[in-house]
Amino acid sequence: MSETQMPVFKRMNLAQTNPIAGNKKRTWKSLKQITAYERTLPWKETDVTYSSINAPPSFVPAKKYSDISGLIAPYTDPQTKLHYHNAEEFQTVRSLPMDLTAGYLALRGASSIV
Repeated sequence: MSETQMPVFKRMNLAQTNPIAGNKKRTWKSLKQITAYERTLPWKETDVTYSSINAPPSFVPAKKYSDISGLIAPYTDPQTKLHYHNAEEFQTVRSLPMDLTAGYLALRGASSIV
């Protein structure tokens, strides 16, 4: 291509060729600003808005955290169903009485041991 006929995306003085844009800089809006503006507009119930879109469930399994230390827990005790991080925590989990085990499961939201 010759220098006189440059592609549109290469023009340095694009503001001169686009009178609508002028010399204004583009202002970016945050998600909070967009959703607040959406709520002020008159929408029908069937209209799709930014806040009405639901994300599909994730295919990635949820991370498990240790009930004792809060670290990532790759292991679960089959007897008490508590998650633990390493061998030291496993000994602690096995030495806990059943009422504390049930309390840890209740804090996590898991069903209690039957």
